Amino acid sequence: MSSSPALRLHDVGVAYDGRQVLRDVTLDLPAGEWLGLIGPNGSGKSTLLRSMAGLVRHSGTVELQDGRRPQATDLSLMPQTPELPPGMTVIEYVLLGRTAHLGWLQSESRSDRQIATSVLRRLGMASFAERTVLRLSGGEAQRVVIARALAQQAPVLLLDEPTSALDLGHQVEVLELVDELRREDGLTVVAAMHDLSVAARYSHRLALLDHGALMAQGTPQEVLEPGLLSSIYGHPLRVHTLDGHLVVLPAPRRGGAGRPRPDGGGAHAWRQESDTHRSDLLWTR
Repeated sequence: MSSSPALRLHDVGVAYDGRQVLRDVTLDLPAGEWLGLIGPNGSGKSTLLRSMAGLVRHSGTVELQDGRRPQATDLSLMPQTPELPPGMTVIEYVLLGRTAHLGWLQSESRSDRQIATSVLRRLGMASFAERTVLRLSGGEAQRVVIARALAQQAPVLLLDEPTSALDLGHQVEVLELVDELRREDGLTVVAAMHDLSVAARYSHRLALLDHGALMAQGTPQEVLEPGLLSSIYGHPLRVHTLDGHLVVLPAPRRGGAGRPRPDGGGAHAWRQESDTHRSDLLWTR
């Protein structure tokens, strides 16, 4: 993993209709790193990914190592809710990932088709090449969307909940493939993930967002601090180590523990306690 940043964000902010949904996010992404974006629903993970890809108007700067603004050949984004055009086959959809490499009115080459076919094969989807995308199950469609992102062969891959519709076996297959490409090709991965344990397993670093603000960044061991997580997620959480991997679980409820109570107990107690030392939990590396 290179120490030089493949992508640099400085004071990135986004507002919708006057409401600030992302505020002053600063991050350096070294080439070859896997950065996991975590946080509750509505914390700004998807908006941050779309800002990196240049799909939403934002303040601050997003730039590559050489100071350029990222182009379509530099970044590939797998959105959380992609559109699947009616009548389009799987291979045609995956070939859309090659569009960034084509000139004006230029059509896909034999090499482009080989790249798309190779990605489908690695995802176990080669036999689906001529099937229309609307005939796929939810899990199959998600793997095809990932195939399109991988076919783009951009050095920075942005994934928004890449395994949310997949069963456990296919989750592992997809994440292992992305990690293999990261190791072999120096791919930089930024993935928004709900499962904190899975995010910890694959990420070199985690960035924890809450209400559009970057609350903590650092190694999984640093960021997955029970007090901070309990405060931000509004429920007492515990962090365990199993076979060398961090596992985040909700704390067991004993006599109503963890339920918000009028006396400020439960999750509210975690939030109040954490607020007193939150400034000590904003790490940078």
